[in-house]
Amino acid sequence: MMTGTYPTILYVYMIFYLQNPRSFLTPYLTGPVHNLNLEEVTNSVFPVWTYSYLVILFPVFLLTDYVRYKPVIILQGLSYIIAWVLLLFARGVPAMQGLEFVYGMVTATEVAYFSYIYSVVDTEHYQKVTSYCRSITLVGFTIASVLGQLLVSLAGISYFYLNVITLISVSIAFLSSLVLPMPKKSMFFHRKVINHSNGVASEEPKVTSDNPDLPSTESQRETSKKNSGPNFFKVLWLLCKDMKECYSSMQLLYWSLWWALATAGYNQVINYVQVLWENVEPAQNSTIYNGGVEAVSTFLGALCSFAVGYVKVNWELSGELALAIFSAVSAGSLFLMDYSFNIWMCYAGYLIFKSSYMLLITIATFQIAVNLSMERYALMFGMNTFVALVLQTILTIIVVDSRGLALDIITQFLVYGCYFAVISGIFFIRSLYIFISYYKKKQSADIKSETQL
Repeated sequence: MMTGTYPTILYVYMIFYLQNPRSFLTPYLTGPVHNLNLEEVTNSVFPVWTYSYLVILFPVFLLTDYVRYKPVIILQGLSYIIAWVLLLFARGVPAMQGLEFVYGMVTATEVAYFSYIYSVVDTEHYQKVTSYCRSITLVGFTIASVLGQLLVSLAGISYFYLNVITLISVSIAFLSSLVLPMPKKSMFFHRKVINHSNGVASEEPKVTSDNPDLPSTESQRETSKKNSGPNFFKVLWLLCKDMKECYSSMQLLYWSLWWALATAGYNQVINYVQVLWENVEPAQNSTIYNGGVEAVSTFLGALCSFAVGYVKVNWELSGELALAIFSAVSAGSLFLMDYSFNIWMCYAGYLIFKSSYMLLITIATFQIAVNLSMERYALMFGMNTFVALVLQTILTIIVVDSRGLALDIITQFLVYGCYFAVISGIFFIRSLYIFISYYKKKQSADIKSETQL
């Protein structure tokens, strides 16, 4: 399988795709170009992204595998271009809601990039390309954030022209996606299986003849016609069966529960933190450093994720306690951001919050992936993300949307802080149960061994 040119093209695609100055999106929307107020941005525009992402994610998850990734990667690039054309040239709340809907398509189709890379390399290269993908993601976000901050602070570039640069960048990414090859296999619908009789790989579903008198080709055509319809539903049934087996493990169930709960809160904070910063320190009154903060937070998150690989901990025993402790840290950082009237304190709280989440999500990812095959990991990742989006949608409807409570941004972050405090409480109780059960088993084992002696 390919390991050279085409993965390199995909890395180039990802680098240009990530040149995205959303760090300055709120100041741009509330500035003189769009002239929206914070209430319109918070309660009417940003919630559309959450709803769009939720509605599109599950169909795209199945479609991505069924069409073998490349068409969805192209769709992602095209959606990105449409989104930034709307951001640059469309005006008004409905137009920006359309932008957020298209951006929901962009984020929902991200699964195609991470799935594609495994389909064009051999199994022995998985660890290397996974490392490359994580590095490219870090480099892309860091370059975008640092470049955006330098252009705004030092060169005096307006937010409009910053978005023009982004449009050019994602257009290059779109063009690079066109030269990618179409994979011959995928994880679920187009698997490669080994014929153990001759050791040759063949593509599923495999068609065989029930009638030895029929010629092989004619038999395969007829059987293929009979099975072409039910195959899709057969795969869905197998996915549901795999999902049931994945969540039958209590340990994986609780790690997935944290993943969904924390990711819902994390996405909500990331989506609205610029509104909080704008409320504390309006961009029109002073120079803002959103891009620099995003770059530093990404770097710190990467360091925390990297450090996880060198920490020797019995995660089966202490994992839930770590989730409880760092969820409490996340809650504390959100309260710091909420009650502070100093922008630098807000920035510091954000750095702590993002680093804590990156640390824990890395641990959760490792704990889930280590016990699953690649196919089941992808399935569990997709389902956890979907559940997180459902929870995030509920939060958005109740807390943010103009049809719900439509709380002001300060009260919103108070809610988010309480939300992470509840998560911390859940896993603190769970960790107590694990420790008590462990020591009871240990005592029983010691008593049994003494009795035998």
